[in-house]
Amino acid sequence: MSEHQGVEWKEIWKDEYLKWICGYANAQGGTLIIGKDDNGGVTGIGNSKKLLEDIPNKIVSTMNIIADVNLIEENGLEYIEIIVDSYPFPVNYRGKYYYRSGSTMQEIKGIELLKFLYERQGKMWDNVPIPGETVDTLSKEALQEFRKKSVYKKRLSKIAAEVNDKLLLENLKLFEGENLIRAAILMFHPDPEKWVTGAYIKIGYFGDSDSDLRYQDEVHGPLILQADKVVELIYTKYMKALIDYKGLQRTETYMFPMEGFREILLNAINHKDYSTGIPIQISIYEDKIYVWNDGKWPDNLPVDKIYEKHSSIPYNPKIADVFYKAGEIESWGRGFDKIMEVCEKEKAPYPDIDANFRGVMVLCKPCEQYNKLLKEKYRKETFSNVQFEKLSQEEQVRMAPILKYLDDNSIITNAIGRDLLGKSVATTKRYLNRLCEVGFLEQKGAGRSSYYERK
Repeated sequence: MSEHQGVEWKEIWKDEYLKWICGYANAQGGTLIIGKDDNGGVTGIGNSKKLLEDIPNKIVSTMNIIADVNLIEENGLEYIEIIVDSYPFPVNYRGKYYYRSGSTMQEIKGIELLKFLYERQGKMWDNVPIPGETVDTLSKEALQEFRKKSVYKKRLSKIAAEVNDKLLLENLKLFEGENLIRAAILMFHPDPEKWVTGAYIKIGYFGDSDSDLRYQDEVHGPLILQADKVVELIYTKYMKALIDYKGLQRTETYMFPMEGFREILLNAINHKDYSTGIPIQISIYEDKIYVWNDGKWPDNLPVDKIYEKHSSIPYNPKIADVFYKAGEIESWGRGFDKIMEVCEKEKAPYPDIDANFRGVMVLCKPCEQYNKLLKEKYRKETFSNVQFEKLSQEEQVRMAPILKYLDDNSIITNAIGRDLLGKSVATTKRYLNRLCEVGFLEQKGAGRSSYYERK
């Protein structure tokens, strides 16, 4: 038997190894062998009879569990094998909890200890009751929005959705006895941060570098309302569409498809570790978006398999169930299927995912058309600077309304020019022809159907 995560070799017995036995019991179980060196060679023990009596007694008296303690002989030398099962309840050694992780034994403390104790009691963090809050303290707007979404998506019947608030929450299993649980507070309380710090989303727009923060916002309030507010804010204030024309028809292209971004955001909200007190953070640049979530990636789902069929393992099951009933997320791990579908439709790369001990970072890259228009925008800006040098200062002042309009539009007509300048047809045409002379515009068509297009 070789040494690995579930097996450890020690040459002599020390009482401190009771911590290792505690760690095995709290993890996946394991075997501790006394009387072997680091290479697995048998060194033997000289006090086997005493150890066979002492070790089981110490395990029972300090941890109240039982382990198989066996004496084994090999080549005339004896060693002891201690086999520890994984226990379904939390095991402590002298009031402290240990856990075997990889090749190390770690003491579980703080928030991690609370989560460990909850899980061993069959509870998740979002299922813990919160005393002092009642249905009357919840947001009527949030509850009504849930009703509207659940009926529209046919996750609840109209009759089931229109029951009174208390019965609705009871049907959603958001009570523990007489107390609302954390999931209810996070989803529907007007100020969930009263109980759970960091239950909000930070958004920032960055310029030329990671330190060049241009502006930022925070979205607070019930989780059921946060996603809509964030998506609307980002796609109106933060993420400007690039404009293109097919003839006179105007089209708008966003960096990343809205539906796909919404799925990524909902995934972050549902899988966030709310016990850390750190908000979800969204960093937006002209050519990329980062969504960072202080959450834990599922142990049994490799990151490189996320775009394959996989089971749904929500970090916050109660929160996820409310979002599912509202029709905001899918069951059976369908969220990433939807992201793949919209990315393929809009010719956008699948998001890159980096999951580690610091959390989960999702990188969204631009779609093909946006990349094309962004390069064209840079080309036009460079080209425009050259053309402006050919205009006199007086011409630039007089044509300012037209030039400002052409910052966001590639096509202008004589009629639009007249409205912008407040000048006659002849004067407007002279200005537009002047912009053609310096190479800024190009006239298309003839007669009444003519228009001018930026080069």
